[in-house]
Amino acid sequence: MHDIVFDTVIIEWRGPAPFLFAPVPDDHVGEIRYAALSESYGWGVVPVIATIGSTEFATSLFPRDGTYLLPVKVAVQKAEGVGLGDSVRVAMRVGRR
Repeated sequence: MHDIVFDTVIIEWRGPAPFLFAPVPDDHVGEIRYAALSESYGWGVVPVIATIGSTEFATSLFPRDGTYLLPVKVAVQKAEGVGLGDSVRVAMRVGRR
């Protein structure tokens, strides 16, 4: 699968730590759902390799309200100097390392 690239604003959601997430725009949801047919490991959670700034990290998308949330790990927040309300560009691909 090719990289999915989008701009989004970091939000807070009281779910699993780190509590900060980058919502995936609606226009990418269908493509992710299709890829998840072979990659998801249950509960609709989808493994991805994501990049914010120059920091690449492995995580999993969480389904939420018809879209997906990309967890922004604390290490990524610190490395890139981003936090709640900041705009970020995300590049990600569905799958494992």
